[in-house]
Order: sequence, then structure tokens, then C-alpha cells
Amino acid sequence: MNNAKTDQTFMKMALDLAATAKGNTNPNPVVGALIVKDGVIVGSGIHRKAGEPHAEVHAFRMAGDHAKGATLYVTLEPCSHYGKTPPCAELVRSSGVARVVVAMQDPNPQVAGRGINMLREAGIEVEVGVCEEEAKLLNERFIHNMLHKTPFVISKVAMTLDGKIAAQGGHSQWITGEEARLSVHHLRNEVDAILVGIGTVLADNPSLTTRLPEGGKNPIRVIVDSHLRTPIDAKVTDCTAAPTIIIAAEGANADKAAALEAKGVEIIYTEASDSGVDLAAAMSKLYDKGITDVLVEGGSEIHGAFLRAGLIHKFMIYIAPKILGGRHSLTPFAGQDVNRMDQALDVEIHSIQTFGQDICITAYPKR
Repeated sequence: MNNAKTDQTFMKMALDLAATAKGNTNPNPVVGALIVKDGVIVGSGIHRKAGEPHAEVHAFRMAGDHAKGATLYVTLEPCSHYGKTPPCAELVRSSGVARVVVAMQDPNPQVAGRGINMLREAGIEVEVGVCEEEAKLLNERFIHNMLHKTPFVISKVAMTLDGKIAAQGGHSQWITGEEARLSVHHLRNEVDAILVGIGTVLADNPSLTTRLPEGGKNPIRVIVDSHLRTPIDAKVTDCTAAPTIIIAAEGANADKAAALEAKGVEIIYTEASDSGVDLAAAMSKLYDKGITDVLVEGGSEIHGAFLRAGLIHKFMIYIAPKILGGRHSLTPFAGQDVNRMDQALDVEIHSIQTFGQDICITAYPKR
């Protein structure tokens, strides 16, 4: 029962369970828990939403007296502090479980290890680090938030096989097929905010909402628009479907700001910069508003600005089996040219997925 293979099997089940809550628990992590006795699952739970009971609570409620002498598998160290809910470490300590298997420690430097120590001091056997890399990947947004206090930024690009995101006139609908586009709506359903530049608003007049067969959560729309050129009748100014925040440069047109605010649009100001606004300051202000992750879906200028600012934490590059060609068709990351190949940003490819005829490469900047 206590062998490594069995621990990995049950922990992977707990991770799969946790993943079903992605996008619903922000700013909290996603967590799954299983209680296993004599090789049989007697309790299971996930953390469904911030402010609601944690995964361990649901699992123990299901297990009841069967928890005594059992093993608890949990994807994140049980919390040791009082928040909106009591600390789970105390619940585990009083439950009668004989053993606890934890995938990863809490990434918050102020609390990491405290819950584990509480359990060990109570005489409970604790194993830490089972499926740790998978657990870290599942909660990459939460880990980044804890360590850096800024949103986790995902750069999503759709391009042709020769690296073009639009024809020379800006036409880009559609590069990828329906299956790839559907996967993007699943991404939107998981994040707090979706961000584009003013160029995308003027060219495409997008709604920036989540369109899934089963519905879904609409993220907050964020528009980088230094001079407040967003048309008053643009789809993103209709805030009935989702809130909209515009990031503008200080000194932008006050009358236009008042007209946009009258429609319910919120405006955040930063100092002017080469990209129009100070993106790093803007991200900090978004985080202060409770936005924990941002999906950047804008055009080449906004992606280039985020790239130059070093603000991209994850790349998701969709590639369609099409060749556009041409000298003036657009590439994903515009902006200042570099002179040498060693000035390129090195990334590490994590996975390659297939959506119909399209592929998606997920990569992370090398640190």
C-alpha cells in the first residue's frame, strides 16, 4: 500500500480531480484530495471556489469514520492558517489518518512547510514530493502569484506555418480551425482576464467573451489604449457581458474617459512609455484588483511590447498548416529589431498538442 507506484497512481487521480476546478478557484490554488483505506477510495474532494470548503474538508465528510487509519493524498500542503475557512492541517491532525502524501509544499514563503510540520509533530507519517512537477504545473498561476505578487501572463498566438498572424492589411480570420479556436475558449474560461491592444479593437471589434457549447465564464476584458481611441460603440464597451478595463497613459483625453466611464468601463492610468503605457505598472495595478492571470490575445504590437518588457510567463503558439508568404504580412512579435541571434529569448518547449490539423506548442521562458 505504501509503495511509490501506488502513491503516484492515487496522486495522479487527485491531480486530475483538482484540474476540473481550473479557473473557478482564483485567487486560491486548485486542490484535489483522496482518502484511501486498504486500497479503496473512501473519500474525495476538490476545492471548488474561493471562500468555500477546501478539498480535504469534502474528502473527510465523504469518508466519515473510514478515515481512521487511512492515507490522505492531497495535491498541495494542507493550509495551516485561518483565512475564510479554518486550517486544514488541524482537521487532518484530528481525523485519525495514519499517513499523508503531499504533492508539493505551499509556495507562500511565509507558510511553506508549517502544515506538514504540524502533522509530523502529531505523529502522522508524511510523504512530500509525489508527482511534484505535475502539481507545480497545475498550480503555476498560484505559485507565480505567491512569489511575485503579479498576474501570471500567458501569450497566446495563432500563426501560419511560416510565422504569419495576418495578411498585410491585417485580415486574420481564420488562421486556425474550429477545434483550435474552441480550445482557446476553454483557456478564456480559466483565466481572470483577457488582454488586447487598441489595434485589435479597431481592426476586429471583438467581443472577447467565452463561447463554449456548455456556456462558460467571461473573463474581464483589458484593453491597452494609451490615447483612449476605443470607440464608444465598440463591443468591449458593453459591460453587460463582462467588465472592461482600459489601460491608458496619464493625460489621455478626459472627455473621452468620462464617456467611456459612463458606459461602465473602468480606466487605469500609468505613465507613458515606449509601448504607450507602463505595462509592468499596469500588471501590478491589475493584481491589486484581484486579477491573478492574464491571457494576452492581442496583435503583434502588444505581444512585442510584453516580450520586450519581460512580462510573458508562458507561450501558447497555435500553428496552422498554411503558408501566407509576403514581405509585409504580420509576424507575432513586432517592435524593435535585434542584431544578433544570441539576443533571442530562449524558451523551453513543454508540450505539443494537436487540434484537428493545427498544433499548439506550449513553452516557457528559460530562467
